[in-house]
Amino acid sequence: MSERRAAAQPLDVDRVTSTPGLAEVARRRLEGRFPIDAFGADPHIQDLVAPVVTGVVRVEIHGAPRLPRAGAALLVSNRGLGLVEPVALGVAVRRAVGRRLRVVGVPDVPVLGGVARKLGGISYRPDDVAVALRAGHLVAVPLGPTWLRRVAGEPPRVLLAAALGTPVIPVAVVAGGPFGLPLRPWQIRVGEPFNAPRGAKRGDSLAAAELAERARAEVADLLDLARQHPG
Repeated sequence: MSERRAAAQPLDVDRVTSTPGLAEVARRRLEGRFPIDAFGADPHIQDLVAPVVTGVVRVEIHGAPRLPRAGAALLVSNRGLGLVEPVALGVAVRRAVGRRLRVVGVPDVPVLGGVARKLGGISYRPDDVAVALRAGHLVAVPLGPTWLRRVAGEPPRVLLAAALGTPVIPVAVVAGGPFGLPLRPWQIRVGEPFNAPRGAKRGDSLAAAELAERARAEVADLLDLARQHPG
């Protein structure tokens, strides 16, 4: 690949935004373009899997213009005990702004952990969250899982401490049917972005606690709104 062409298509673009079409994915692989990042994510494999996932998990997005088309942000959302909420949120982000979502919470186990990392997941470690945000990614951090999917769980204060200085976007993810059954499209409600208190620095535990409580409250309000105006 020529230097001019490489400069026009830097690796970080592959990692952060989706590749336009399967033919482009195949061409880049054949040219030896493997933009695997430090977490093990393979964006070309993500692009190959995305059409299948999008066809299975249907979503409707409210407030899509609040999702940034460029730059880092931390998406904080509710989550039940299953795995569909992060998948539905990833589908919504890709459809709304054409970006890949880095989901926090990869299990540290052989095979399953490796597959999850290839698909864009990162571990539940503050340092990893901070590195992903500095690289310009959209990172999804779930609140504590709850039996009731329409409840905002405990906020991840340690992870939010690592994300101070980055915009936080509250998101409500509402199942398309009871127990997460896909009877209807999943509802994704995106709230207004907000930032930590002025002057807060990364690692500030008090500022992180304030940010975490606000994130939980904002997600709870979005869930209430979804109950009042379903669909």
